[in-house]
Amino acid sequence: MNAMNGSILTLILLVPLAGAILTALAPDRLKLPNWIALLTTLVTFLLTLHLPAHFQTGQSGFQFEVNRLWIENPAINYHVGVDGLSMWLVVLTGLLAPVGVVASWNAIKNRSQVFYALFLLQQTAMFGVFISLDLMVYYGFWELSLVPMVILIAMYGRKDGPKAALKFFLFTFIPSAPLLVALLWLYARTGSFDFTALQNAIAHGWFPAAGLYWASLAFLVAFAVKVPVFPLHGWLADSFSEAPVALAMIIAGKLGLYSMLRFHVGLFPEQARMLAPLLIALAVIGILYGACLALVQRDFWRLMAFAALSHLSLITLAIYGLTLTGWQGAVYQILNHSVVDAALFLLLGVLYDQYATSQINAYGGLATKLPRTATLFVVASLAMIGLPMLNGFVGEFLILSSTFTGVSRGWAIAAALGVILGAAYMLWLVQRLFYGQTSEMAQAKPALDVRFGQQAVLWPLTLLMLVMGLAPSLWLAAIQTGVHPPRAGGVAAATQSVLPISLHGEDLR
Repeated sequence: MNAMNGSILTLILLVPLAGAILTALAPDRLKLPNWIALLTTLVTFLLTLHLPAHFQTGQSGFQFEVNRLWIENPAINYHVGVDGLSMWLVVLTGLLAPVGVVASWNAIKNRSQVFYALFLLQQTAMFGVFISLDLMVYYGFWELSLVPMVILIAMYGRKDGPKAALKFFLFTFIPSAPLLVALLWLYARTGSFDFTALQNAIAHGWFPAAGLYWASLAFLVAFAVKVPVFPLHGWLADSFSEAPVALAMIIAGKLGLYSMLRFHVGLFPEQARMLAPLLIALAVIGILYGACLALVQRDFWRLMAFAALSHLSLITLAIYGLTLTGWQGAVYQILNHSVVDAALFLLLGVLYDQYATSQINAYGGLATKLPRTATLFVVASLAMIGLPMLNGFVGEFLILSSTFTGVSRGWAIAAALGVILGAAYMLWLVQRLFYGQTSEMAQAKPALDVRFGQQAVLWPLTLLMLVMGLAPSLWLAAIQTGVHPPRAGGVAAATQSVLPISLHGEDLR
């Protein structure tokens, strides 16, 4: 088992990559690419479950770690590992991959080889972002994650895929150039891309304050665009409207939010403290702005886009509130948001595939014709708005309570208003799609409820929402070991002066 611990992260990286190559070479008939992709994602998900099964919750630092020299000059190491911050995100990525394959099973009718090969390549890139501890390796995976997204949106967009893909590419690629410059500047002064070594060097004051500020700003902008943080969300609505369902599940949130916690707050604690008031204000604006725009949308893909902006801004608020409770809530809410969105996107994809429209006003009264779809959609919507006993409640409670006690009561009240507006637009969406008078379109077209394969992933996701709401400690026990004031090696005292430790959600600034 020790040998498995030492190779598990490498296997998680290589299995979807091997599946991508095999899918690209397979003949495009009898849904063979679909089956290869499904088998690959299921095997990968089973491999990710090794991490929580053998994770030591009482142990701080990185686990399942591998650190080997890859390139001698410049010094780049194959350094990977996970802690409580990244471990559940790796499992989450593994979980969502088969859901994405099932969501695409009938939706992708042409060039399925290309689609599934790029989809599996995207999984490899996401795993790489979450486990990389050498910043140049991380940067490689960060950039690699952009390529499949752009191609998939351009090739499989619903109406105007190339335009949405170009906008997404420009928004997310351009900020990566300053990020690379900042990485090279850090390397030039230390001779290392290693995350822990750089954390040590920054804590010991090896860098001029002005240079660190600009480097931290380069990191922040690259990550903020990927979240996205208001007002850098210009790509979001078009991408959600055009992206295939499998891609819409992963296009926003996880990579940027994780990178903020790990590589912005984690590397630049003092600069994060300086920028926190601005980020908090932008986050609250994003919560309210996204919720208000979601309320007036008449296209359900665009409604989901602005709902995502609101919910992801709530997580950003928790990150830059700089409280331990808020950080735990942020990581937990990333998991919640991804699980709920996966179910909602899959269900909306079912409706779109049947009725070929995303206009909300065209629907109505579908609950009698699609009872299973309606039931699953209602449960996922209730989880999204934070109904007690479902997973969304736990994350929102941790974030809002930490904001109220450790940041500002005013900001907490404003954020809570955004949560209330979230309930309004989701309940309105449920009512318009499934209840009320049956629309002419629903009467004219035959109704096909969720199929067996779709139910095979939707019911487990629904059960997971309930378990995460009733037993959050199953996840928080590991998360708590990964979210703490930045420390590196023997410099705890140095970082202590930047972010004093609090165990009860007090202000860490």
